Amino acid sequence: MGYTVGVVGGGQLARMMVPPAIELGIGIRVLAENEGESAAIAVSQLGSPRNLDDLLRFGQGVDVLTFDHEHVPQEHLRALVAAGVAVRPGPHALLFAQDKIWMRQRLSALAQPVPDWAEVTGPDGLAAFLADHGGRAVLKTPTGGYDGKGVRVVTSPDDAADWLGDAGRPLLVEELVEFRRELSQLVARRPSGDIALWPLVETTQRNGVCAEVIAPAPRSAGRLADAAADIATTVAAELDVTGVLAVELFETTDDRLLVNELAMRPHNTGHWTIEGSTTSQFEQHLRAVLDLPLGATGVREPWSVMVNVLGGPSAGEYVGRYPRALADQPTVKVHGYGKTPRPGRKVGHVTATGDDLDDVVYRARAAAAFFDA
Repeated sequence: MGYTVGVVGGGQLARMMVPPAIELGIGIRVLAENEGESAAIAVSQLGSPRNLDDLLRFGQGVDVLTFDHEHVPQEHLRALVAAGVAVRPGPHALLFAQDKIWMRQRLSALAQPVPDWAEVTGPDGLAAFLADHGGRAVLKTPTGGYDGKGVRVVTSPDDAADWLGDAGRPLLVEELVEFRRELSQLVARRPSGDIALWPLVETTQRNGVCAEVIAPAPRSAGRLADAAADIATTVAAELDVTGVLAVELFETTDDRLLVNELAMRPHNTGHWTIEGSTTSQFEQHLRAVLDLPLGATGVREPWSVMVNVLGGPSAGEYVGRYPRALADQPTVKVHGYGKTPRPGRKVGHVTATGDDLDDVVYRARAAAAFFDA
């Protein structure tokens, strides 16, 4: 095709873009901070996403620049655009995935359902919010948090004295949502405006990290799936997102559907699409950022279950467990990220598919269990 995509960040998301890029005949280059990162096979330049010179040099010779993460400073993103680099999603959209306060402000202005929230800069504001919300709330740093980092439940300003001590630093405080389950709606959008959605999925978090995904979400057909699709479609269009957008949602105990987080890139809750959908999120992201026609997003099997492999044994022992997992569960697909294991770190995932949900869950969990510590 003659296209080349540059990916900022050398993690597993960049790594999983490589196979569909090869299949589509798309060139792929990766900017990584260190040698030996997960996407080492496609790394063409070492550099920092916080160094503008590195970014500008990397942006030369690619048709479009996209991301493995959202940690590129806004001023650098705007400088890339000013230099003529096609940045997708653009800085005007990425802002709302980078800053949770901006996200809450924009979604509220769009009348999208979000938890009750406020911006606070000191103990008095936090105390007032707690008094109005039953004495408990969730406090978040607006930037930099992921996988449970930068988030804590508070019952008093004393619980956040370290954060509040940074004079004038804005923090996001939200109602503590009582939810039945967490859901995720993935959508892809190309610059011309075409949109494609995958089925709504159910997610399970452990210690703030996604542990398991069931696709489609059980008991979600009809009104719930329609509402999630409407939210994701509206957000993608109104924020002018290009590429894959993940909208993480709470299904509350009082029958609300609330937006929790946004991610403007392929997302952990979409890994099941590699085996479970006609078009994976990684192929779709490449299509979308290049403004190519989007692929179909139907399911290949009635059910798909993805289980993350977190932490686990030492590197040598981890590799040694592959044959046992593959032999015990030959129908399960095992994905390794080439990372050195450490407690809580995402080092891979497994996906099972089939027509019996209980059986699919069992096979996925059984395969993942081989890699437990």
